[in-house]
Amino acid sequence: MTFRALISALMLLVPAHAFAWGATGHEYVSGIAVETLTSEIPDFVRTPKAIDTIATLGRELDRSKGAGLTHDSERDPGHYVNLTDDGAVVGVFPLELAPLTCEAYDTALRTKNFTQYKAGYLPLSIVDGWQQLVKDFAYWRAASVGARTAANTSDRTWFDQDRRRREALIIRDLGIWSHYPGDASQPLHVSVHFDGWGPFPNPHGFSIKRGIHAQFEGAFVRTNVQRAAVLQTVPAYRACVCMIQDRARAVILGSHREVVPFYELEKAGAFTDGNASGIAFAVSRLAAGAAATRDMVIDAWRASADMGVGYPMISVRDIESGKYVLTRDDFGRD
Repeated sequence: MTFRALISALMLLVPAHAFAWGATGHEYVSGIAVETLTSEIPDFVRTPKAIDTIATLGRELDRSKGAGLTHDSERDPGHYVNLTDDGAVVGVFPLELAPLTCEAYDTALRTKNFTQYKAGYLPLSIVDGWQQLVKDFAYWRAASVGARTAANTSDRTWFDQDRRRREALIIRDLGIWSHYPGDASQPLHVSVHFDGWGPFPNPHGFSIKRGIHAQFEGAFVRTNVQRAAVLQTVPAYRACVCMIQDRARAVILGSHREVVPFYELEKAGAFTDGNASGIAFAVSRLAAGAAATRDMVIDAWRASADMGVGYPMISVRDIESGKYVLTRDDFGRD
């Protein structure tokens, strides 16, 4: 079989309900990401109640699996991207050259007889949800100003209510979206070797058995990894003067570099209960997911200052500086 035919055959084996981290892992990633946010992020995001809610919502995209054929067929491929050993999306194009929209991404893959549904589109899931979070923060910032400075009492009351509605929406959107950076930190979610090495050249004799994916991210993490150990391993915020696409790509490729180390550890029996090397590997990947999520949230907050809101669009910077005074019509003009 040709290399392309091998990949095509492997794509047929993608489990219909592939998970990334189990409930425990996703709750660690999402909750710790918010717990380690810097103080520049509004207080309502960082309360104990918000942290608990976001942590629980971090697993929601797995809980919703099995809702139905239309739902699952569209959403499940957003949890992974199948990179070949050279970092190319199913061997078609390097991740660095991946198109920025689902339409263009899918079109490029179809020229080589693949689709986004076979290859997975995790990079686009990360970017899409992040852009929504930026817009959410922008509306919160604007509504917060409107609640103080709108010209009449009625408008100020409306903006205050809208700010509260936006806070609930931000916690929901952040929690749901945080699932995707969590997925990206699990090496088997960014590789064609997603559950056993598969039908590829295997000079090192890595395992080809199915089930190691779920066993590692679920039972092993739940039994062996302590939340405190993950929290202590999370590094400080790392600024990235880059586009969100670059930030997402770096997270995915960083995880992809851990695929071979994962299989080396698995071959050595590291993912058995109490094994220190296996636990250290899982802790490092969960910490990487929490750090990536936290860093992107901070980036989203900072980017929201440059966003436009309302119709026609009004700059958040102009609203916060007092250059423009909001009215209710700015958020409701037909």
